[in-house]
Amino acid sequence: MFKKILIANRGEIACRVIKTARRMGVATVAVYSDADADALHVRMADEAIHIGAAPARESYLLADRILEAAKTTGARAIHPGYGFLSENAAFARACAEHGIVFIGPPAPAIEAMGSKSAAKRIMEKAGVPLVPGYHGDDQDPALLRGAADAMGYPVLLKATAGGGGKGMRQVWSEAEFEEALAAAKRESLSSFGDDTMLVERYLTRPRHVEVQVFCDTHGNGVFLAERDCSVQRRHQKVIEEAPAPGMTEALRREMGDTAVRAAQAIDYVGAGTVEFLLDEDGSFYFMEMNTRLQVEHPVTEMITGQDLVQWQLQVAAGGQLPLAQEEIRIHGHAFEARVYAEDPDNDFLPVTGTLGFLQPPEESPHVRVDTGVRQGDEISVYYDPMIAKLIVWDESRERALQRLASALAEYRIGGTVTNLDFLYNLATSRPFMEAELDTGFIDKHSELIFHDQQQDLERELPLAALALLLYRQQHQATRSCLDPWSPWQDASAWRLNEPHAHRLTIHCHQEDHPVEVEQRGQRYIVRATGRETELQGELLDATLHLDVEGHRQRGTLARTEDGFTLYLPEGACHFREVLPDTGETDAAGAGAGLMAPMNGTIVTLLVQAGARVEADTPLLVMEAMKMEHTIRAPSPGTLESFYYQPGDLVDGGAELVNFVPDEE
Repeated sequence: MFKKILIANRGEIACRVIKTARRMGVATVAVYSDADADALHVRMADEAIHIGAAPARESYLLADRILEAAKTTGARAIHPGYGFLSENAAFARACAEHGIVFIGPPAPAIEAMGSKSAAKRIMEKAGVPLVPGYHGDDQDPALLRGAADAMGYPVLLKATAGGGGKGMRQVWSEAEFEEALAAAKRESLSSFGDDTMLVERYLTRPRHVEVQVFCDTHGNGVFLAERDCSVQRRHQKVIEEAPAPGMTEALRREMGDTAVRAAQAIDYVGAGTVEFLLDEDGSFYFMEMNTRLQVEHPVTEMITGQDLVQWQLQVAAGGQLPLAQEEIRIHGHAFEARVYAEDPDNDFLPVTGTLGFLQPPEESPHVRVDTGVRQGDEISVYYDPMIAKLIVWDESRERALQRLASALAEYRIGGTVTNLDFLYNLATSRPFMEAELDTGFIDKHSELIFHDQQQDLERELPLAALALLLYRQQHQATRSCLDPWSPWQDASAWRLNEPHAHRLTIHCHQEDHPVEVEQRGQRYIVRATGRETELQGELLDATLHLDVEGHRQRGTLARTEDGFTLYLPEGACHFREVLPDTGETDAAGAGAGLMAPMNGTIVTLLVQAGARVEADTPLLVMEAMKMEHTIRAPSPGTLESFYYQPGDLVDGGAELVNFVPDEE
């Protein structure tokens, strides 16, 4: 076994590898950029080497600096994590040339699977079923469009060198093809340095089921069950689970054997994942093979009781697989929810910010939190905005899902917008609870997940008003005051010869709502949305005990930087109080200019300055946090000028263009 390894990555995966290495008695070396000088993975490692500036292309993607760090510290092996250089064949080959073990597959295996089109040709020869499509080398746009027209829409454009949803676009009609192809090529070139595309038939109700495979240098290969990763946004996974719901032993064996055959067809070594599309009739098709450890590997660990990073180190050191296929057992059910700094109400736009308050749920044999951040850390524009992976396990899917909902409700994050409310609503929605899964799940059930229905507002607004008042009273009671009998300490809305009435404005479900709450002793009468609701409640720490017209229930109230979230069995309700306008707000800057949604880089300008455009016309593309964002015209008008050029860095909130709308 190695005495010391270097981890060529950052964040939660670097911390994850360090934990296993430490348990095995293996010393660790971290690498870090300027932005990560005080990062958690740097603090956890035995040694750390600075490798460059904050942008990944100037640090974590510099193979020569990482190799130099390994040689300087005497590390005999490099664990690449996932992302960055993990599937870079040239880096794997360079490690071998410098006498350093790459903890991953050999370079030829990475190359074989690095091109999606080449991978499909290899899989076809190995007898692995494929989705119909065009996988050729000729990249003439007219040819690609002709292939799409021939197979019929919808189709899926995919970067052959891609992964993680980058360089991927669904195209629903012939009219969308040209813009989608250009965007996919730009994103692929930016992310992978290669804009080669393939075109496939888009299955409308498939499930995304992937199989964890492991091979060693002694000819052994096994699969460790499967994971269902169907719930996705922007082709990136949101909640994963293992085993896949409804999976029969016969289908598991068939998919598992196919996955091992796919791995052995390229002489694979180490941890890999073979991804399939599983259709409604039980047929399945090869999508791609990820030649690395996957983000969602913890759910496999939870149901098998195996440490996959330990398996990686043992295999890379020349050892045999710890278990044979017949010795691998699965027990119980596990979920993983990816907690991100992103705004689900704004098309999941990544956000930056400082984690001013961070309190994850308590870890136990049932709850695990994999993270690379601490309270006070910054969510940087330079890297993926993942905060943590929340993993839960229990004896059955139903019980594990209850664990997930409870743990999400206990998670406290302040200082940035997160997807916690979205994850809770998704996990507690009826279709998800009943495992009605496919890759279009979020779009199909958006009204349930985002709780935009009027009946939800009518139910939640009175509860939000009561929670806000009880929080005020609780907060007021804890404040010190020289005169505890002072009327200024009273928060009951007392009026002489008048009802105790609170008049509030609460922002909920994207709108401001006037609310009146009359307090009658322990009872509250809430008037909102044209309805009157009588309820009682008590707030003890963060637990809200409610009695709504005889219906008693318990919820959790979480205070965040931008308001409150009330977690109830029916879902999460986010709200905030709208304070009275004192006339100090400056509305002068609300002109016709379009603003950068966050810090980023201008990628390309899509129209000429001075051009007249229609509403929703794409004007420019900017890139931030590994994603492209297209800025569009808000109305018909004229784009007078651009304030930035391709390659320029812009701050969030910066005005990007001078846009003059047409006169009414």
